[in-house]
Amino acid sequence: MSTVFLAIMPIFIFLLLGYVALKTDFIVASTWIQIEKATYFALFPCLLINQLANAQIDWSSASYLILFAVLIPILGSVLAFAAQYFLKHDGASFTSDYQGSIRFNTYIGLALIFALLPREATPLAAIVIAIMIPWINVLCILVFARYAKGVPNTKAILQQMARNPLILGSLIGLILNLSEWHLPSVVNEVFKRLGDMTLPLGLLTVGAGLKWRSFQAYTKSLVSSSVIKLLILPLLILGIGLALELNALTLAVVVILAALPTASSAYILARQLGGNADLMAAIITVQTLVALLSLPLVLWCLSRVGG
Repeated sequence: MSTVFLAIMPIFIFLLLGYVALKTDFIVASTWIQIEKATYFALFPCLLINQLANAQIDWSSASYLILFAVLIPILGSVLAFAAQYFLKHDGASFTSDYQGSIRFNTYIGLALIFALLPREATPLAAIVIAIMIPWINVLCILVFARYAKGVPNTKAILQQMARNPLILGSLIGLILNLSEWHLPSVVNEVFKRLGDMTLPLGLLTVGAGLKWRSFQAYTKSLVSSSVIKLLILPLLILGIGLALELNALTLAVVVILAALPTASSAYILARQLGGNADLMAAIITVQTLVALLSLPLVLWCLSRVGG
């Protein structure tokens, strides 16, 4: 429990700091718009390029990991659409429900994997993350193109995907990882330092976007996305992993990554692409807090059946 607490509470505190900074006018409202823009178009792509390009990945023994990297977002998508059948939210709100059901907080995941699992787990996690990040971004852009505007347009969807900085950053990072060419050390260090700014600025921005009335207005969404992301999805992955007889280390990696609260980058995407940003901020906050209870429960289930 202490490991989970130490991984999650700093994130929650950053959310509160962003909220306080806005409410006290320490950082005025107009400035947050520019911070969001810089995070979305510059800092987050730098983070993706740096992390994916430098990940130590053994692709030759990654078949099951690749399978689960593709499967986790697909199952989350199915559950999100099933929930929408009952909730019947407007398109913008559904995009937030959807992101809350499939995105994952990489930082919490890596912190838990570093603390709880042997060092051999790190490259396994790198493979899953390297595939899930671009795959999830593609799925989210498709959902935004269809539901945020309300009218599907294949050409517009493809153009939006081709220009999306998160997809481009993921693809560049993967290409660099798979190629023999590497970024010059100075450029790599600049990308790393810019990427390191992503989490604190992103979380502060989410906190500044918090509107407490959203918690009451969107209770069903908050409950639905949290139950899907933090309980149903990881338990499904646990069951599938056991059925496929995954080894204990691989099983632990995919279950932990499936059990994480949604990422702060979801808020930036909601703001930039016409989603329900108020709902997204509330989902991020609630899932981060609820994960203090759900992650120990999932880890307990894993220890009982996964060895």
